[in-house]
Amino acid sequence: MKVLDLRCAQDHRFEGWFASAEDAQSQMSRNLVQCPVCGDHAVSRLPSAPRLNLSGATARPAPTQARAEPGNAEAQQLMQALQARYLKAVRQVLAQTEDVGERFVEEARRMHYEEAPERGIRGSATPEDVQALAEEGIDTFPLIVPDALKQTAH
Repeated sequence: MKVLDLRCAQDHRFEGWFASAEDAQSQMSRNLVQCPVCGDHAVSRLPSAPRLNLSGATARPAPTQARAEPGNAEAQQLMQALQARYLKAVRQVLAQTEDVGERFVEEARRMHYEEAPERGIRGSATPEDVQALAEEGIDTFPLIVPDALKQTAH
């Protein structure tokens, strides 16, 4: 079993367990590996130090071995906490809104002009459409939804 350090294009770092390095590469090339945070399939392997177990003796850390800096660990914990809060907020928005997809601009206008009941909606719009809505006094909020959250839960 090989435990590899991986990173997605959004710089989320995580571990992957594979039968071999070749198996890992094969799975990544077939888009079978995805980031657990954002669902990105653009995953690459990070360099890692080899581990050699040549005897039963425990290795002493080399004097030049890098030690984790407390500030760096705290920053990483903070980043993970922020990501978790963001994902929780996105899940709440998804649960409390209706996905109107490409009809977003039309539905937003219908609600603004009281031609449709007011409700929470989400969908897609071009930057030009968003600008036009703003000029009509219709506020929108861009929200990046990770692909992993767009899929229906099983």
